[in-house]
Amino acid sequence: MKTRTSLLTAAVLVAGIAAGPSVLPAAASAPPATTARATAEQAPNTALETAIAGLPTADATAALVRVGGKEGVWRGSSGVHDLRTGRPADPAARFRAGSVTKVFTAAVALQLAAEGRLDLDRSARSYLPDLIPASYAGVTVRQLLNHTHGIPAPDFPGTTVEEAYANRFRIHDPEDMVRSATSKKPEFAPGERQHYLNIGYTIAGLLIERVTHDSYEHQVARRVLGPLGLRDTYFPGANPRITGPHNHGYQTMRLDDGTAGLRDVSVWGTTDGWAAGDLVSTTADLERFTNALFGGRIVRGPLMDEMFTLPEVTDFGTGEPAAYAVGLSMKVLGGREVWGKTGGRWGYNAAIASTRGGSRTLVYSVNSTDAKGQGMNRTAEKIMVAAYGRP
Repeated sequence: MKTRTSLLTAAVLVAGIAAGPSVLPAAASAPPATTARATAEQAPNTALETAIAGLPTADATAALVRVGGKEGVWRGSSGVHDLRTGRPADPAARFRAGSVTKVFTAAVALQLAAEGRLDLDRSARSYLPDLIPASYAGVTVRQLLNHTHGIPAPDFPGTTVEEAYANRFRIHDPEDMVRSATSKKPEFAPGERQHYLNIGYTIAGLLIERVTHDSYEHQVARRVLGPLGLRDTYFPGANPRITGPHNHGYQTMRLDDGTAGLRDVSVWGTTDGWAAGDLVSTTADLERFTNALFGGRIVRGPLMDEMFTLPEVTDFGTGEPAAYAVGLSMKVLGGREVWGKTGGRWGYNAAIASTRGGSRTLVYSVNSTDAKGQGMNRTAEKIMVAAYGRP
């Protein structure tokens, strides 16, 4: 297996990590929701305050929210830093952004396309002939980025949250994940359907490295993090801890005594996500990124349209129309198109969103107890509806 610069941090950090409390504290003992408006003259937003009130609850222990744009500014936080002390959540805390990482990866890929270093219509195999087999020769770069490539997910140990927890410190190499995925038969012919998976962005990260002769992480830092001054956003590599201030994440699962309860999952490796989902950030940094992205300051010119162009195919699992473009997805909320990206890591959910013209932006982090579940976390859903309206 190739030794990657980003994975050099030793796994010795795992020693001595203890599980968190097995039950939530009684609602009466939880600190009240705390909210802070951006300006003294800004009237309270009752819907948003209500959406995050009363944490911790069964589905979330904390929430951090920032709404911006021409329609008004609002910032709020609720819940606890951790269940042991019960002290209020830190509104400036770092958190795992999960698949919001894909927007950063897509932005760098589109910058390289603008520079003529990546061709969206060229096959991924033409860039990575030593890694992508002939059976996937028809997959283009654009299809990797809009999830229409047909490459299945790689194999990971275990299928339950408990098995994932047992393997939380395992180091995953991107090239090995690609080999695992491409050793299988395609799910469908390239460009025929859409299936949202991480593997396309894992390959995209490797494409960025191949054409730049540089690490994926350094390219994102040089092209996005540095120019925007995102000082609290970073790639953790093999370090399973969140460095700096952060609110603890908890996940509902089966405990050692056989009962169901909460484990503190704040310390959990993310090398399985890499260019598809390992970013750590803050709501302030993600808001700055969202404003720059939708303001055309990261991806410029016609290539920006790629992020707002849904492929004319149906979803592989549901048969519904495609919902994912390059980097971003789209939902109709409150009668208007809202573009953005959600992300989930165990114990954490995050999202960035905006109307196309930037009239209303939203960034949130929810310390969810059901992250990576089948449906959307209830607190996260209430925040989205409060910000934009119902589907």
